[in-house]
Amino acid sequence: MFYAISWSVVIGLLVLWSLAAWAFHSITAWVTSHAGVLAAGSGSTEGLQLPDWLVPWVPPEVASALDSMASALAPAIETLLEWAPALQGGLSVAVWLVWGLGSILLIVLGLLATGLIATLRRRSIGGTGPAATTNAPG
Repeated sequence: MFYAISWSVVIGLLVLWSLAAWAFHSITAWVTSHAGVLAAGSGSTEGLQLPDWLVPWVPPEVASALDSMASALAPAIETLLEWAPALQGGLSVAVWLVWGLGSILLIVLGLLATGLIATLRRRSIGGTGPAATTNAPG
């Protein structure tokens, strides 16, 4: 019974791990496929300004420093957005490689749990059986 419980937990964790990897892959694939559209749009980095509700709370020096930093980083951000669709293939390989390594670790965890259960079962059977009481020195 303990074997079934341990392997049920391992299989449940493996299912959750697979779903998480699939969801992460789907989200990153969607983001990288749509990043080129954002980069192609004119003024995609013009939205990097403080929200209107935050402007009264920020000193003017800090606001101007943030605006100048955003305008200086605009070419780098647009370049990264243009490269994002090309990175999608490598990202897929990386996600599924990490999934495979995690799956192997979960299976090893299940094998270790099986070995631990077997060891504990042998110890409990060997120490409390009728043969152990008849052979005891007395």
